[in-house]
Amino acid sequence: MLLKTFGWSFVVTAVGLAAAVLYGGWTALGIVAILSILEISLSFDNAVVNAGILKKMNAFWQKIFLTVGVLIAVFGMRLVFPVVIVAITAKKSPIDAVNLALTDKDQYQQLVTDAHPAIAAFGGMFLLMIFLDFIFEDRDIQWLRWIERPLAKLGKVDMLSVCISLVVLLITSFTFATHAHQHGGAHVDKAQTVLISGIAGLITYLIVGGLSGFFEDRLEEDEEREHEEEEEARRTGKDRSAVLLAGKAAFFMFLYLEVLDASFSFDGVIGAFAITNDIILMALGLGIGAMYVRSLTVYLVRQGTLDDYVYLEHGAHYAIGALAVILMVTIQYEINEVITGLVGVVLIGWSFWSSVRRNQALAAAEGKGTTSDELTEVSSGV
Repeated sequence: MLLKTFGWSFVVTAVGLAAAVLYGGWTALGIVAILSILEISLSFDNAVVNAGILKKMNAFWQKIFLTVGVLIAVFGMRLVFPVVIVAITAKKSPIDAVNLALTDKDQYQQLVTDAHPAIAAFGGMFLLMIFLDFIFEDRDIQWLRWIERPLAKLGKVDMLSVCISLVVLLITSFTFATHAHQHGGAHVDKAQTVLISGIAGLITYLIVGGLSGFFEDRLEEDEEREHEEEEEARRTGKDRSAVLLAGKAAFFMFLYLEVLDASFSFDGVIGAFAITNDIILMALGLGIGAMYVRSLTVYLVRQGTLDDYVYLEHGAHYAIGALAVILMVTIQYEINEVITGLVGVVLIGWSFWSSVRRNQALAAAEGKGTTSDELTEVSSGV
């Protein structure tokens, strides 16, 4: 099971490390290994959230996620994305941006750094919406009840998450503009960039998340009529419409996963420049890490880990919220990537430990013949 799920990750690791040695010797090998570990540590919460979505998709779309999705994640976000950002912000052609990345690495790094406010605003708003929509939803299982219960009640207000996100964006852009004004107005245009990029991230979430949610709801409604449609299909000899509907639902959930992965990868791509400004080594290291995140996602789904440890998804979403705040803060202040990674690891570790305690409490309650109402209270959170 383990080899089947992580087999391609092991292969990519071997090929990537070998390519690093051929490209830049043993020093390059060390850099690629560090970048791989960086990507895995920063994206573990990504794997947990992805698993919560991927478990709703069939085996075919899980394979698509591991094949086509990997190509998008590795080549699109870890190699093409930094080049595109430089091309747009520096008003250069993609070819010139690639030449710059290969011939003048310091200038290339500086251009990517200059593009950071736009990247952070887009990714921060997208991730913030994910966190808010999760925390405002009324759930049967709650982890931190003292936080989640009142927020679930507030979540009944329509469009609350959108309003809060826009307020956060306005405050961020205003703070950035004020900071720019105090320094002679040199960065006023960047304040506007933050606002536009943040709105773009919000719109992207609403479109992709809305479409995936729409088709997922349609799929659930269709499954309720599954038996009747099967009988009708046998009588008429026609295929059930649920097959096509499942395909649409899976496609938009796949699209949502890719945008989600893109938002998660922002911190990894930006953080990689603290280690190297060589685009080849960066692509190799982050690509290897992305493969393990993908394989870990599928492993969590196939092992039913999220069903066994029910607070993991909560911890991952709290990590998303923390990452969103960190991204918005880094528009003006520098935050060490180690802190970013540790926040996610601590929150997920805490949620895992809480899940273990919950399972132990449930097992003990069942052994004592506890009533169903008491079992519900035990399982609802800490």
